[in-house]
Amino acid sequence: MKDRADLVIIGGGVIGLSLAYHLAKMGFSDIVILEQGYLCFGASGRNGGGVRQQWSTEDHIELSRQSVAMFRNLSRETGYNIWFRQGGYLFLARNAEMAAQLEQNVKLQNRVGIPTRLLSPAEAQGLVPGLNTQGVEVCSYNGSDGVLFPWPAVWGMAEMAKQLGVEINTFTRVTDIDIKGRTIAKVLTDRGAVATQRVVNAAGGWSWQIARMAGCELPNKPYRHEILVSEPLRPFLHPMVSDLSDGTYFSQTMRGEICGGISDPEEGSSMSTSSSFRFLNRMCQSMIHLLPTLAGVKILRQWAGYYDVTPDGNPILGKVNEVDGFIQLNGFGGHGFMLAPIVGKLAAEWVLRKSEHPIFSKYNLNRFKSGEVKKESLVIG
Repeated sequence: MKDRADLVIIGGGVIGLSLAYHLAKMGFSDIVILEQGYLCFGASGRNGGGVRQQWSTEDHIELSRQSVAMFRNLSRETGYNIWFRQGGYLFLARNAEMAAQLEQNVKLQNRVGIPTRLLSPAEAQGLVPGLNTQGVEVCSYNGSDGVLFPWPAVWGMAEMAKQLGVEINTFTRVTDIDIKGRTIAKVLTDRGAVATQRVVNAAGGWSWQIARMAGCELPNKPYRHEILVSEPLRPFLHPMVSDLSDGTYFSQTMRGEICGGISDPEEGSSMSTSSSFRFLNRMCQSMIHLLPTLAGVKILRQWAGYYDVTPDGNPILGKVNEVDGFIQLNGFGGHGFMLAPIVGKLAAEWVLRKSEHPIFSKYNLNRFKSGEVKKESLVIG
C-alpha cells in the first residue's frame, strides 16, 4: 500500500469508485481507495439495482436523468455487462394524499423532460397482466426507468480506475484520521498509514463513524434493509412495481429472477445484516397480494444491506466546517447506486476545481443548522 497520496477515498463502494474513475479519466490518479471488505461488501453489492427518475424534487430528477444516460453507456465503456434493462417503474397510490403527491410529482417530472404519465388502475393492469389493483386510486409510470446488475457496475468502474492509476486496497480498515489543527495529516489503517491532506468520506453506512474520527458529527443513521430473490422465471414482468402504501417494490431481472424488498416501520437504526423471517413473511404476502400468480414461486435467497439515511432523505456533499480537506459523499439512503455516475462526475469536477455544481452547497452539512432543508418524499423500501 502506498504511504502517500494526494487524495484518499474511504469506501470502495459505487460512490467512491465513481469519483475515482471520473477523476482518473480527467487525468488525476494519485488516489488511494480504502475498503474495509471486498468490492461489493457494503450497500453497493446488496441492493436491488433499481434506477429511476421519478422523484419529488427537481435535483433528484435531474441527477437521475443524467445517471440513466450514463448507465446506458457503462457496459460499453468498462467492458463489464451491467445487464441494464429499461422496463420502467410503476408506482401504485392507494389513498388521496399519495395520489395527489404522485400527480404533483408527474407535473414536476414532465416540466423537466421526464415522460412520466399517470395511469388508471385498468391501464396499470395492461402493463402488468394479473396485477391486483383493488384499492388503487392512481398510478404513475415512466418507461425509461430500469434495473441493472450492481456487481459488474462496481467491478467495471474499479477495473477502469485501476488501469488509469488508482490504487484500490480491499480488506483495509480505517482506524483513525490524524488531524493537526484544521489540517488532515494522515489516514491510519490496520495495514499502515497514508499521508494526505484530502480525504473523501464515501463510507455509506459507516460514514458517521469515519466522520467522528475527524472530529465531525453527521446526522446519518444506518438502517438495515432486507431483500430477496426468487428462482428464475420466463420474462413476463417489464416494470419495477412499487406499492407506496407499504413500500413494497419488486422487478424481474434480465436473468429472470424476481427481486425486491419492503419497508419496515419497526426497523430501528442498526448495523445488522442478519436476515429475518418477519421480512420474508411480510414481503411474500405483499408480492402475492399484488401479483397472485407469484404464489407458487420459490424464494432462493434473502439478505440485508444498509440505507445510509439523513433527516431529509438527501445526501451530504462537500466540505465541513471542522476540518479542511474533509469531503463528504454520503447519506444517499437507498439511492446511492442510482445517482453514482453523475455524482462521481460532478464531484470529480468539483475536487479539481473545474466547476462547482449547486448540489455541493445546497446539500452541504450546514443545511441542518440553517434550516434550509427540503425533504425528498418519494423514498421506498
